[in-house]
Amino acid sequence: MVDIDDMTYNNQTMQTITINKITFSKNTPFVLIAGPCVIESEEICLAIGERVKSITEDLGITYIFKASFDKANRTSIHSYRGPGLSEGLKILSRIKEKLNIPILTDIHESQQASAIAEIADILQIPAFLCRQTDLLVAAAKTGKIVNVKKGQFLSPGEVKSIITKLEESHTQNILITERGTFFGYNRLVNDFTAIPEMQSFGYPVIYDATHSVQMPGGGGDTTGGRRDMIPTLARAAVAVGIQGLFMEVHINPDEGLSDAANMFPVDGLRDLLSELQNIDKLVKGIHA
Repeated sequence: MVDIDDMTYNNQTMQTITINKITFSKNTPFVLIAGPCVIESEEICLAIGERVKSITEDLGITYIFKASFDKANRTSIHSYRGPGLSEGLKILSRIKEKLNIPILTDIHESQQASAIAEIADILQIPAFLCRQTDLLVAAAKTGKIVNVKKGQFLSPGEVKSIITKLEESHTQNILITERGTFFGYNRLVNDFTAIPEMQSFGYPVIYDATHSVQMPGGGGDTTGGRRDMIPTLARAAVAVGIQGLFMEVHINPDEGLSDAANMFPVDGLRDLLSELQNIDKLVKGIHA
């Protein structure tokens, strides 16, 4: 009888990434990164953040708020993009202060790095920009944690080159996010073997359960998606052994101004997270 030990995950060395009292590491519980796709207003962001914080505090899950000040790659030029850098950072700063939680937001251009780093605890590199050297270097030089979303056009193995760029820019504060592996039959396809393969490079891996259900261009001039499949993919990713879960959530997803079809309703979040916690404890208890 073969003793399956899951060598790619259990025996690897992984950097521990710490932000305040939040830790991303091999066998600690997953961290939740959640919030609306884009800053629609301070009031909406605050309402979502308060609800998610209450749920995660009750469940004992560590929480980082996310929202984008600019969605620079919308399908249509007429789609809502957000309040922009200056106003967006003011809103994120107030949310951070009022809720007393860390903040993650996207960086789109290298010259934005220093301003974003004054507010954000984690700078996120969007998937379509994940190979942009100047952007990676600028983010690394801030000293903040850099979360790189793996482009859907890259194999898991190609992430090593991205990590090398960041390391050679003098940072090891690196997170890698899986958000769909390739395109097929009008949707993103998820290959969960990508997670342990990327973990083998020595850094925590986050799973984006909401963008992974995207159907790019599926709504004509908007991006479609399968919100009903978010729990299915989240369960699978947690069962593999991720360090963090990324979810875009909204009080009224269908009224969201960006990625409405892919955002998860806050009302269903408690039950889903509770289920995922049980899977996480089982998987990481086996490997501990």
